[in-house]
Amino acid sequence: MQETQINLGGLNFNLIHEGTGYPVLLLHGFPDSSQLWRNQIPRLVNAGLRVIAPDLRGFGNSDKPSATEAYALPVILGDVIGMLDQLNAPRAHVIGHDWGAAVAWALAAMYPDRVERLVALSVGHPATFFKAGLEQREKSWYMLLFQFRGIAEEFLTKDDWKLFRDWVRHHPETGKWIEDLGRPGALTAGLNWYRANVAPEMAVAERWALPNVMAPTLGVWSSGDAYLTESQMLLSQQCVTGSWTYERIEGASHWMQLDRPEYVSELLVRFLTE
Repeated sequence: MQETQINLGGLNFNLIHEGTGYPVLLLHGFPDSSQLWRNQIPRLVNAGLRVIAPDLRGFGNSDKPSATEAYALPVILGDVIGMLDQLNAPRAHVIGHDWGAAVAWALAAMYPDRVERLVALSVGHPATFFKAGLEQREKSWYMLLFQFRGIAEEFLTKDDWKLFRDWVRHHPETGKWIEDLGRPGALTAGLNWYRANVAPEMAVAERWALPNVMAPTLGVWSSGDAYLTESQMLLSQQCVTGSWTYERIEGASHWMQLDRPEYVSELLVRFLTE
């Protein structure tokens, strides 16, 4: 896959940029990088789409600012808009997973003129997180741990990353994640996404108020997701004024792109090209 570097606001961003058709922006989450999409990118390119898959700030080979506030959602949205502008993509399909899905929802809600179609994998509209009930709050226990700067890093990495390995359920990708997060500043950068956007005081204030999404939207949730309930995705329909489509994938973990690559690729291509 072809990787390139662009500079935005003094920071270097690494991204995969392939194809020549209509642009589709792929946004990953924690603890991933653009490599999360390695199985989907060839299929999307072969379907005639131009793929833009960045390592978001703090991840992969992109720069990793140390300040917590550098990872606030408005800053991330600025990165994404800047990437699209530099790559001459005034409007694009947007696909997001995990934190990338939260960014995708916000992009579609706040910049409707930039998003043709939206695909949200695993994570529903941010407003639904607080409406999804106790089960979702129980699954999100780690978000509170991640708020403790230094302590969370120590807990996750001690005894050869035991807690991290347990938390990701010893997924086959675990070794790659640990290699990436073991680089200087990488783990703290990834955790800063949580510290900047889901601190307890933000949850109390329910700061994730966004306009409804007007773009046609596909929500996808996998039955083996250990971190997110199906209800938070299903409730997202209430936040979409465009057409809404829902797909449930059986037997895949949170990382459905890796567990069911062909099925996910087919879903994406069908939704974006039909």
